Amino acid sequence: MALKLASLSDFAALDFDEVIDVRSPSEYAEDHVPGAISLPVLDDDERARVGTIYVQEDPFKARKIGAALVARNAATHIEGPLADRPGGWRPLVYCWRGGQRSNSFASILSQIGWRAEVIEGGYRSYRRMVVDMLHRDPLDQRFVLIDGGTGSAKTRLLHHIAAAGGQILDLEGYAAHRGSLFGQVGAAQPSQKAFESTIAMTLTKLDPARPIFVEAESSKIGDLLIPPSLWLAMRASDYAEVTAPRAARAGHIVETYQDIVEDPERLGATLDRLRRYHGHEVVDGWHDLARAGAWHALAEALIELHYDPRYKRIRRDAEPKALLELDDLSEDTLAGTARDLLARFG
Repeated sequence: MALKLASLSDFAALDFDEVIDVRSPSEYAEDHVPGAISLPVLDDDERARVGTIYVQEDPFKARKIGAALVARNAATHIEGPLADRPGGWRPLVYCWRGGQRSNSFASILSQIGWRAEVIEGGYRSYRRMVVDMLHRDPLDQRFVLIDGGTGSAKTRLLHHIAAAGGQILDLEGYAAHRGSLFGQVGAAQPSQKAFESTIAMTLTKLDPARPIFVEAESSKIGDLLIPPSLWLAMRASDYAEVTAPRAARAGHIVETYQDIVEDPERLGATLDRLRRYHGHEVVDGWHDLARAGAWHALAEALIELHYDPRYKRIRRDAEPKALLELDDLSEDTLAGTARDLLARFG
């Protein structure tokens, strides 16, 4: 019998050894339950082929061909990734809408003796719960924003808060983006749906009675939008503002953005995008600093002329609940600041 879930809290409370996504690789890549492994019973080409036969030829023929493909792929998974699973293993299996793909695979696993179950409504029911949480319903968690200019080590501070036992939401980490002009981490950001899945399941596992620390962001991180319920909650939250000497901030930027330093073509193209804001003469000077390897000088110039003027234009509805004036951005200083924040807001 399929499990019927009313909320993401119900989902998070389930006690399964593993969650298996049997949808095609492209479906899994767009979004999936965080932590689920991909064991497709039909790959993208097979899924398209069966669907075409179903619509253009004969549903019975499509089901027969689909069953053979599912059985063949299931055998590959059982002899491969699942070969070491013990007799008492209990997996939760889902597909797009809780239909034939998940039920067929779960049935085969059950015949082996494993305690496999499926989700009623499949991925669609899960996605509906994510949308309800992040797009429709107000969030009842209490958030505390960590604010400050670029290079203030806010993300590192957030991680120190977590290490000290606090609750955090690392939006830039989930978005694979550092939230600035040079911010993208890796080849690409996740999809909007995958970004929201990570946020939703993280929030579900946190204690609503305790504050959740999150870095202050604009409504977009790279190409991804902060979902509306979270954005409204962040806008209404208390915040702490971090300041640090410009030289310390520049050093943090150089250390954090090593991927940019090591990619002259990307750095040059990004600097050129600033010509319309600062003019050719200023940007040419920044290119000269980059060619000379004067990274700290370049970072300080960007802080002074680009980042800080834009940060000062931000208008908040209230004053910060805490103003944290740091002498440096060492790990010891950030660890002490994290403990101070937990004492003030915890």
